[in-house]
Amino acid sequence: MREDDGLIGDELIGDELIGLRNPGMARRGFMMTSLISGLTLATTTVQAQAIHTDSEGLVAGDVSVPVADGMLPGYMARPEGAGPFPIVLVNEEIFGVHEYIKDICRRLAKRGYAAIAVEIYARLADLSKMTDYAEIQSKAISKKPDNELMHDLDSAVAYAAAHGGDRSRIGVIGFCRGGRNTWLYDAWRPDLKAAVAFYGPVGGATSDIQPKTVTDIAGQIHAPLLGLYGGKDPSIPVPAIEAAVAKARAAGKIVELVIYPDSPHAFAADYRPSYHEADAKDAFARMEAWLKKYLG
Repeated sequence: MREDDGLIGDELIGDELIGLRNPGMARRGFMMTSLISGLTLATTTVQAQAIHTDSEGLVAGDVSVPVADGMLPGYMARPEGAGPFPIVLVNEEIFGVHEYIKDICRRLAKRGYAAIAVEIYARLADLSKMTDYAEIQSKAISKKPDNELMHDLDSAVAYAAAHGGDRSRIGVIGFCRGGRNTWLYDAWRPDLKAAVAFYGPVGGATSDIQPKTVTDIAGQIHAPLLGLYGGKDPSIPVPAIEAAVAKARAAGKIVELVIYPDSPHAFAADYRPSYHEADAKDAFARMEAWLKKYLG
């Protein structure tokens, strides 16, 4: 395992992420009230989930998050009691808000956080009924405007703040595509306190609705960011990750990077064959320490 310590800086870039400010939001007037909860077969091989977190002592369940053009399904878990509790926004993979993502929310709630995940692709597709990665990519992932995505995440934070969360203490984590979205949200939201990206892509194709890569915006992040990546992940080359981190540090941002040399992509996903137990446990421990340090 290789670990780098970040540099400290306190420069704020502003309250909007340049390149994502597209006027208006598409597909007005939709209404979705049921949580997309199916575990998609697009993971190629699905195995029994290694970790299950119960809801004892928690307020946990499906929620409907108001957004500009309707409602989005989601899941929230927080400790019992009045709070307010620090908010942690959980960015899903490309497979929807399924049981693994809900379990992540409960794990965080057990540690004192109000954790919320919102189904950001619900306008486009029911991911629980899609079994092919290329179909998910073409019909959902590539069709989601980043500007709309950022506003959806803002709506999830607002919902959490209205239901026991502390608006003054906001963190974000994410896995795979959600790791990429974690970087972007860190650049979008200046009041963010902490960010943790699990194997989030730093490059890739851009488009009119997804105009910036992680590397493009790395120097604009606001909150201290912890990056957790697999050294055997061919989809996210280590030199590309290091280049994004270097760009952030050159701008005075706090970034800590951990590379797990023996781990593939999705090493923390305990419902997939890619799960690497030792590295996953270490990564979650680092995530918890990072959130505790910057969120309290």
